[in-house]
Amino acid sequence: MAVLVLSIGSIAALRAADQSRLAIGGAADRLIAQIAARNRAEELRLVPPGERAALPGTVTIGGQAIDIDTTTKTTAAGLVEATVTARSARGGGAIFVLYLPVEPPA
Repeated sequence: MAVLVLSIGSIAALRAADQSRLAIGGAADRLIAQIAARNRAEELRLVPPGERAALPGTVTIGGQAIDIDTTTKTTAAGLVEATVTARSARGGGAIFVLYLPVEPPA
């Protein structure tokens, strides 16, 4: 009986360790996607509004291709809410929301 209990406990411990390994394994993909999203947020702050559409949809960071999608909408306060979604080819991703001032027309 004791052998059965120890066997069940060992199997449960192995499954928990395997699940932890899988969860930690995706951390690098999420981190790289987060870096890409923050980089795009900085680009949106620096680039004039008319040139934001020309930013590339895919960037390479750490040898990994990251797809970046940016959506914008105007808030009631007159700011531009930009939502940056970055997703790696292996599935890890990140979302970053920022608010940009609206520049007056030249």
